[in-house]
Amino acid sequence: MAFVVLVEMNVKSAELMPAFRSLIEENARLSVKNEPGCWRFDVVLPHDNGTQIILYELYEDEDAFSAHLKAEHFLAFHAASEMLLASRVIRRGTLVCEASAIGTSA
Repeated sequence: MAFVVLVEMNVKSAELMPAFRSLIEENARLSVKNEPGCWRFDVVLPHDNGTQIILYELYEDEDAFSAHLKAEHFLAFHAASEMLLASRVIRRGTLVCEASAIGTSA
């Protein structure tokens, strides 16, 4: 079963969001591109909170997520973004059902 990571991050101010978005979007792209065990890395902007970003990450297993935390691009992202964040909450889980209309035809 796939390993899921949900992350809720709050940036210190709306003025810092463009810089943070640039960092997290690059991290997401490099994670999917360079990590064979990273299957999905979505960056979500909630409509009701201008300083929050939510991540939905899907990995082959927990070992793939552990490898992600050691990847050069992640370490660079973490170092550069830490001073921009007010808070971060990380939740880990197991994917038990996947239902998507993306990529299917009627």
